[in-house]
This record gives sequence, C-alpha cells and structure tokens, in this order.
Amino acid sequence: MSLVFSTSGQITKSRYLQIRPAKCNGLKHLRPSRDRQEVLCNSLRNTKDLIGSSSSNPYIQSPRVLPTCLHGGLASAAVAASCLVLSLCGPAGLAYSAEGNLMRGTAAVALQPAEEDTRIQTADGSGADSVALPPGLQTVYFGNGCFWGRQKDFVDVEMKQLGRKPEQLTALVGYAAGTRTGPDGKVCYVYSDPRTHYDALGHAEVVQLGLSTDPGVAKAEIRAFASRYFDQFRKTPGGMQRLDPQDKGPAYRNVIGIPGGVNSPFFRIIQEENKYGMKLQEGRGNAMSWRGPTEDDILNTVWVVDSSQLPFYRAERYHQFHNGLGKVFPMEYLRDLRNLVSGQGRIEPTGCPELPF
Repeated sequence: MSLVFSTSGQITKSRYLQIRPAKCNGLKHLRPSRDRQEVLCNSLRNTKDLIGSSSSNPYIQSPRVLPTCLHGGLASAAVAASCLVLSLCGPAGLAYSAEGNLMRGTAAVALQPAEEDTRIQTADGSGADSVALPPGLQTVYFGNGCFWGRQKDFVDVEMKQLGRKPEQLTALVGYAAGTRTGPDGKVCYVYSDPRTHYDALGHAEVVQLGLSTDPGVAKAEIRAFASRYFDQFRKTPGGMQRLDPQDKGPAYRNVIGIPGGVNSPFFRIIQEENKYGMKLQEGRGNAMSWRGPTEDDILNTVWVVDSSQLPFYRAERYHQFHNGLGKVFPMEYLRDLRNLVSGQGRIEPTGCPELPF
C-alpha cells in the first residue's frame, strides 16, 4: 500500500502507487535561472499532453513508477500535486495516474515493456549507435550515477591527459549494459514509447569512450579513463559512494564495459586502478522483471561487462554536453564542443523524442 498526492493536497492510499526519492529538488539542475524553471514548469503542467491517457496510449497497462520531479521540492502534498514536472536525468520520483488527466492524481499505472522478444541478439552492436565514434576506435563505457557530470570529467581526461583535440573527442552519453532493446532497436530516455525506456530495458546511464586499436596506446588510454572513474567515488562508512548518491537504482548502477569483460586484457588495468578496493563483479547484462533487476545498484560494487556483447546506445541530443547536477560548465563545453561534435554528425537525432533545450 502506498500514498497518492491528490490535487487538493490530501494524501490518499493506493495499492498501485510507489513513492521513491525525488530525483531533484526544485529543478536545481536547470539553467540559467529560476524564471526558466517556472516557464518549464508551466509548460509541463498538463502532463497528459506528454504521455496521454490510458484510452489514447496503448502502452499504459500495469503498475510501475513513472519518473517525475517536483518543482519546489517535497514540502507538502499540496506542492507535490500542484506542479508536477518530469525529471531530466533519471528514473526516480513520484508516480501519478495516466487514467485520464494525469494532474488529477487518481490511480497510478505502469508503463511496461511489450512482451515481444527484444533481447539483444548480436555481438556486433546492430541497432546500437553506428556513428558515435570516429572510425578505427573501439568502444568502452563507464557509468556511475547521472551521466551529465561524468561526460565532462572524461572530456577533460581526453583533452588534458591524452592530448586529444576537440575534433577527436569521443566522450558521449548514452545507455548500456541492459539485455533488451525496444522496437526497431531503440533505447530511449523516459519521454518516449514506454517500450523503449532505457531503465525498463535494464540499461544504465553511461559515458562512451573510444580506445585506439593499437594495444600499447589503448592500454594507456584505458588506464587514464579508469583512474578518473575511480576518482568519482568518495569514502563512506559502508564503502565507496558515487558523487551523486541521491541517484539510486539499477539505471544508475556502477558499470564498466570493456571488450571481453573480465576476460579482457584491459581488466587487469581496471583492477590496478581500483585504488579503493571496490568489488569488481562480472556482469552479463541487467534484465528487469517483476522480481527486480538481475544486476542491481549495489554500494561499493562495480559491474564489469563485455561491451562487444552489450553495446552502447547513444542518448538524445539534449543530454549531450549538459551542465552537471548543481554545476554550471563553461560555454566552451556546453556550446562550442557540442556544436563541433554536432557538425561532425555524431549526435544526430536517434529516433527517440528530443526536447527543445
């Protein structure tokens, strides 16, 4: 039994609704001003326009938590019900009804992947992003929490440590390490056909990086990336924790994808750079079911998967070269680098819905 916020501010009970920690408080990660937050909040008040009612949306079928964010925080049920806006970086928050107008908060329903077989069938990345990397590079990926800030970290490694020029950068955000795709091989953020939602398909938010095919060069590159990755944790009494611990769940789990997984020659380098002794757990891809995830978000644990078997799916354009959570990055990163990579055709629309910011 869970709680439902009604538009009158009254708290009611529902066997369908689950409440999880809010992704953000007051959309603090939006820029540049509170005025923009208010405009966005107002534009999204009628959430039905984005998702639709159960009568118009055939994918609304059974209970599951919808990702949302509350403008103004969780101070009261009245605030919660009066301004529902969707989170921009992660599947956590409150679920509201899609049975009729979502803003009425009647009964929560779920968006479940379809029953057809959408398991990833090939090891060559078919259906994955084919233009994200310049030719002649091999794909690795790293994930631990929201991918916005992590992309900036790895761009810095590429430019400052590896000496790559802006036109040679490979760090792009996306989804990986799940076992399924949606129709037509799509893996999307949550403003899309529910059958394509990355979290429901088992994927995590990650940053893709390119390694040289020269073994010696590749080892130096993976060492630099791994060293920076393990710097992105902090010590707690229970173990090493991500920099954004509020982002919880398998969609934010710690994961490293390298060709061959734990059998890769790069795995030894990963072990050597694991400076805090985190558990490196072999993963075979997360599968979501009513039982829960097969590879969950576990404190002090990093899943190591085979990136040649579990390919990278590039995220939407609006996620690329984004400000971090609570961090504003320079315009050289937000605008200039993004425009350069866009001009190379490497962040073209993926077929998933795009937002205008």
